[in-house]
Amino acid sequence: MNQNIRMIFFVIVLGTITSILLIGMDILTKDRIIANEEALLKSAVLSANQVSYSFTNIHDVFAEEIEVITSEGLTLYYHKDSGNISYVFEGGGVWGPIIGMITLQSDFETIVAISILQQEETPGLGGIVADPLYLAKFVGIKMVPTIEIRKDPAPNKENEVDAITGATRTSSSFERILNDNYVLHLDAWNSHNE
Repeated sequence: MNQNIRMIFFVIVLGTITSILLIGMDILTKDRIIANEEALLKSAVLSANQVSYSFTNIHDVFAEEIEVITSEGLTLYYHKDSGNISYVFEGGGVWGPIIGMITLQSDFETIVAISILQQEETPGLGGIVADPLYLAKFVGIKMVPTIEIRKDPAPNKENEVDAITGATRTSSSFERILNDNYVLHLDAWNSHNE
């Protein structure tokens, strides 16, 4: 009986110490994690607009080159020189969220660049959604009337992109995410310009 009480006491003490250490590490790294996420977002916007930067000057370059616009609760990133507009898109993929950055020309229709910031799709199949070679196929594609990601072998129209081979559900999810987010951000952009 005495042995069992000592074992329970040991587990409680060890659990308490481990919990305190984990909470302490979370507190110590929280600011660093937030700063890294902010730098990743700024990096995506600057890279899409072909602006040179380093990680030591990224915040200064971003402040100089990009105007942050908040409209209807959404954030848009306006490149002062080119007039390109970027925004973060997010939605449910097959296995988890797909979060990315899309940059459009000043017409708010033509894609300049897309990058994926986070995704949990199947590696080698749906995970191709984050592959720069696949995302390069979106450059120059129109978001209107809606973007279509399709498996049809016929030549694509100006708003169509080929689907990911073997990842029909990811392709469908990505199409829905892009279109749903586009409608929201187009309304925000139009509201800002009124």
